[in-house]
Amino acid sequence: MSIAEYDQLDGLGLAALVRQRQVSPLQLVGEAIARAERVNPTLNAIVTPLYEQARRAAAGPLPEGPFRGVPFLLKDLAVALAGARLTHGSRFVGAYTPAADSTLVERYRQAGVIFLGKTNTPELGLLPCTEPALFGPARNPWNTGVTPGGSSGGSAASVAAGVVPLAHGNDGGGSIRIPASCCGLFGLKPTRGRMPVGPDSSELLAGLGIDHVISRSVRDSAAMLDATAGADAPARYHAPRAAGPFAAEVGVPPRRLRIAVLRAPQLTLLGGQALHPDCAAAVDDAARLLIALGHDVEEATLPIDSEELAREFLILMCVEIAVAVAAIAAAQGRRPRRGELEAHTLLTAMVGRQKSAVRYAIARERLNAIARKAIAFSRRFDLTLAPTLGAPPIAIGALRTRGFEAAAESFVAATGLSILLRIPGVVQRSAKRIFDFVSFTPLANVTGQPSMNVPLYWNAAGLPVGTMFTAAVGDEATLFRLAAQLENARPWASRRPPVHAACPAPPAAPEVSSAA
Repeated sequence: MSIAEYDQLDGLGLAALVRQRQVSPLQLVGEAIARAERVNPTLNAIVTPLYEQARRAAAGPLPEGPFRGVPFLLKDLAVALAGARLTHGSRFVGAYTPAADSTLVERYRQAGVIFLGKTNTPELGLLPCTEPALFGPARNPWNTGVTPGGSSGGSAASVAAGVVPLAHGNDGGGSIRIPASCCGLFGLKPTRGRMPVGPDSSELLAGLGIDHVISRSVRDSAAMLDATAGADAPARYHAPRAAGPFAAEVGVPPRRLRIAVLRAPQLTLLGGQALHPDCAAAVDDAARLLIALGHDVEEATLPIDSEELAREFLILMCVEIAVAVAAIAAAQGRRPRRGELEAHTLLTAMVGRQKSAVRYAIARERLNAIARKAIAFSRRFDLTLAPTLGAPPIAIGALRTRGFEAAAESFVAATGLSILLRIPGVVQRSAKRIFDFVSFTPLANVTGQPSMNVPLYWNAAGLPVGTMFTAAVGDEATLFRLAAQLENARPWASRRPPVHAACPAPPAAPEVSSAA
C-alpha cells in the first residue's frame, strides 16, 4: 500500500503515525523500499540494500525512541553496522563485514530507526563529490548530470528524492553541509566532541570529522542530535554540555542576532577562484531575509590567511589518508594491488607518506593558530553567514584530471615513483579544483564550531544553492532557533526535484552535463 502522508511528513511525523497505530513500521519500510527501487536505478545512491533485514526488524520489537519505525540510511563510511559490509567506497577494503555496531549505530537503533541500506560515498570520503570507482557516481535528483556533493552524497540524494526523511552523514571538511547544499536540504555539523566515535576510535580525522544527519526538516536534525549526542568513553574530548534538549530550541524565536556576512573564500590555493555569482546571490538573499526578520547583518572579513589554511589543511588530509591506507593494508595483510585504489587516493597517500612527523605536527599547530584567530573574530558576532560552496553543484566528472595532468597522475600512481610528485600540477592543481568548490566549509572543521547549511535559494537552472551559518563552540541551540525561523519564513520541505520517488517514472540519467 502507498502511504499518502509519506511525502508530507518528516521523520518525527512518521514516527507519530506509528505511535498512533495509523501505520506500522512494516508499512513504512515497505513504502521506503518501493521508493528506493523506483529512483535508485537513476540516482545510484544506495549501494548496499538491506531490504530483507529491514523487513525483519520492522516486524519485530523496536525501542520506544523518537524515530520508532522510521526507515533510515547509513553512509558507507567510518561507522559499522553489524552484519552489513563496510567498504568506505574502496575496492581495496573489499567485503569487510563488521561483527558489531559502532556506538553511534547503537544509538540510532535506540532512537528507533530501521536501517534500509548503506549509501554511496567517494573512496575513503576524500572528495566533495560522490563518484567512487567501486560503485560509480551518485546523481543529484535536481539534475542527474551534476553531483549530489560528497562525501555524504548518496545519503543526501536519497533524502532529496523522497526515499527517507533523514539519513546519516559525516563531515570532515564539509561532507554533511556540501551535499545538503547540492541537494536542497538541511545539514548540521555539530560541535567537535558532541558525537560518539567509539568503540574503535578516539577521534575522527585528527579531530576534523564528526557524524550527524542530513534531513528535510530542522526538527528531525535536532531530535536526532538529542537521541545520539554525547561523547563515549574512548573520546579524547567532549563538547560543552547543552543547556537543554535541542528539540526544545526548534520553534523558540531567536533573539535579535548580530550576524557577520563573510564573502571572501576561506580556503584558497594557487590564487583561488572568484565566488560564483549564484552563491553571491544566495548570500545576498539570505542577508535580506535576516534583516526582514529583525536581525543585524554586517559585512566582515576573517583575519586569516586562506592560502595558509589550504596548505596546512592539505598536508593534514594527505597524512590522514596515508594513515587510513596503511591501516587497511594492515587489516588486509598486504599492500594494495594495482587498480584497488583510485589514482587520486594513491597520490594523496603518497604525498602524506612523504611528510615527516615534524611537518605534520607543524601543520596541526598552524591550523590550531588559524582556529584561534577565527574563533576570536567570531566572538564579536552571534553567528557568521557565508556561502556553503564556491559554486552551484558541479558536473559529474568535473573534478577529474584530464590531459597531461591525468597522464602524469596515472603514471605516478602506476609506478610509485614519488619523486614525480614534484612535477608542477600533479597535486596542486587537482587540490585547487577541489578547494575552489569547497572554499568555505573546512574552516568549521578546523575550529570545531557547529555549522549548518540552510536551503533558501535555487538558481535559474533549478539547482539548490545553500548558505552556511556558523556559531560559537557548543552553541547549536542558536543555530536550531534561527534555522527553524528561516524554515518557517521560507519553507523548503515541499520543494520536489525532477527525480522524486512520488513521481511514477523518474527520468533516466543523462550523459554528463554541466548546469553550474
